[in-house]
Amino acid sequence: MRLLSAKSVLARIALIIACAEALVMVLLQFNPHIAGSYQAAVLDALLLAVLSTPPLYYWVIRPFVQARDEALEQVTRLAHTDPLTLLANRRLISRYLAILIAGSVRHGTVGAVLVVDLDGFKAVNDQHGHDAGDATLVEVARRLREAVRAEDLVGRLGGDEFVVLAHRFDGPGSEAGERALRIAEKLIRAVDAPIPFNGLALRVGASVGIRLLPPEHLEPHVAIAEADQAMYRAKALGRGRAVVFAGDGRGEGARCFPAGAVPVADSGRG
Repeated sequence: MRLLSAKSVLARIALIIACAEALVMVLLQFNPHIAGSYQAAVLDALLLAVLSTPPLYYWVIRPFVQARDEALEQVTRLAHTDPLTLLANRRLISRYLAILIAGSVRHGTVGAVLVVDLDGFKAVNDQHGHDAGDATLVEVARRLREAVRAEDLVGRLGGDEFVVLAHRFDGPGSEAGERALRIAEKLIRAVDAPIPFNGLALRVGASVGIRLLPPEHLEPHVAIAEADQAMYRAKALGRGRAVVFAGDGRGEGARCFPAGAVPVADSGRG
């Protein structure tokens, strides 16, 4: 809805009052004996207020408030949304991740940060142009959203790097790690499918780094950085796979998809 200008608001108010006053004058003609009296002035004011209030609300106040609310909502959405993929941007990712970590600490649940980096994206850009690259990012974003639960957040960190914030895994940490790996496997398979573009079938892959969120204090930027380390390890192991970060303070070795990948080195965090 378009926000009303000051001139439009004043014009609508003037028109409503003029029409209401004309109707009041017509109604007062049915009581000629009170013309020019105090009662006529009071009745005039009362009728004017009663007749003009509904039109003022529905034609001036309500459209103005709705347009303002829509404008504020759009500003908020733009401030937290990646303009190309319409996914959460880094600001919203950090905010959501802080809430996710706090929830894990409070309820003793396990969540995960999954950093997804595209394999072969540079080749798509170089060979087919930036339009093909943008189309690839948009399609990958759509596939990632469809591959996860509605309550999980999908965002774009920048470039061809995405993130999935999953939470409330059931079972102990080891089972949570397996669930996170199953999510990563689903993401990898979703990205791997050909992407149609101008009669071409573009192909990219995905490497995924996973950082489990144990019930302990963890800064959001640290969680993303450690998931990023695991992602680079996945790339080093041959790409198209997922690796769980091993430095989660529980002494677990990292697991991976496909099986057989080497764990990420512990970062020394306790």
